[in-house]
Amino acid sequence: MSTLRSVLHVDMDAFYASIEQRDNPDLRGKPVVVGGDTRGVVAAASYEAREFGIHSAMPMSEARRRCPHLERVKPRMADYRAASKKVFAVFRETTPLVEGLSLDEAFLDVTACVRLLGDPPSIAKTLKARIKERTGLTASVGVAWNKLVAKIASDMEKPDGLVVITPEHCHAKLDPLPVGVIPGIGRETLQKLNAAGIATVGELRCAKEQTIATIFGRFAKKTQARAAGIDDRPVVPERAGKSISAEQTFDRDLAAWPDVEGALLRLTERTGQRLRKASLAAGTVQVKIRASDFSTVTRQRAMHPPGNGTDTIYAIALDLLRQWMRDNPGTRIRLLGVGGSRLSPAAQPDLFAAAIESRPVDDTVDAIRERFGDLSVARARSLPTGRRKR
Repeated sequence: MSTLRSVLHVDMDAFYASIEQRDNPDLRGKPVVVGGDTRGVVAAASYEAREFGIHSAMPMSEARRRCPHLERVKPRMADYRAASKKVFAVFRETTPLVEGLSLDEAFLDVTACVRLLGDPPSIAKTLKARIKERTGLTASVGVAWNKLVAKIASDMEKPDGLVVITPEHCHAKLDPLPVGVIPGIGRETLQKLNAAGIATVGELRCAKEQTIATIFGRFAKKTQARAAGIDDRPVVPERAGKSISAEQTFDRDLAAWPDVEGALLRLTERTGQRLRKASLAAGTVQVKIRASDFSTVTRQRAMHPPGNGTDTIYAIALDLLRQWMRDNPGTRIRLLGVGGSRLSPAAQPDLFAAAIESRPVDDTVDAIRERFGDLSVARARSLPTGRRKR
């Protein structure tokens, strides 16, 4: 019989908002959100703000409607990254097996640390105390024998929580929880489950196979296994970034095609520059579109061979956007994003490939922007229509 692993899922509590409250005593105890202006979305909400039903990704205008006395703070990413480095330093002092999921969240495999540092709950207590001492911030930790259950556990007693779930008590702990706690179950799937009379994890675990197959198709068995707390994924340290992207929420919704086209090119230039700076090539191009009604879609297409040239990425992104616009005529666009995923080290360019034609332009633009800033030079096509010379 294989030895069970000991896995921690550490999730900082309202990370961005907590940093703002830490650094500004006037914000403590008040509903606070981090994000853009009234046309932006909430990046993070304090627990006081969450009492009004405010959450991340909510339009700022809706957050204001729910809480008129809401305190809004502009993001300070440099400060958040600095705090994150301190938090991850604590993680790596504990174990080398750290899988970062974001600036404020990670899995830790502490199986090999038990003899030296104590049992997993004791390790979790020490880790929480060190984070508090070094950053002034609190973290919630889930302790389990796999990643799935540890992640669910970390959210059960927020903020500043510590929840331990063992295999013996797994069903007793998970069964009463709402089925939405299982990662990957979104709003539409949740509606289908509720319509089938499935509201809790236990009801999903015990549901008839035919019922689950109707909702999840070929993922039915895997989903029921998750409801039973089964997960054999290892903790993978130092995972490479999944994607590199750029996006923008516009001050005014874009309706005219030349404006949409120019905005897409500006975002493609930023994404391409970031890929080249990181010496990475993208195997997939993604376009993110948010309409004026806040409905959001993504479209993607493989790029063969993988690349990072602006013109190559833009040609794919433009075609994806045109297809979407044909299916949604007259739609006004609130946000656009362009990204590259399936990243790999950039190879030496093929001197005989057609895509190489744009490389000298990319190199020149990158060099100018590196020295004088992103706004110092731009392709004419990317300029807003009012600034283009006729």
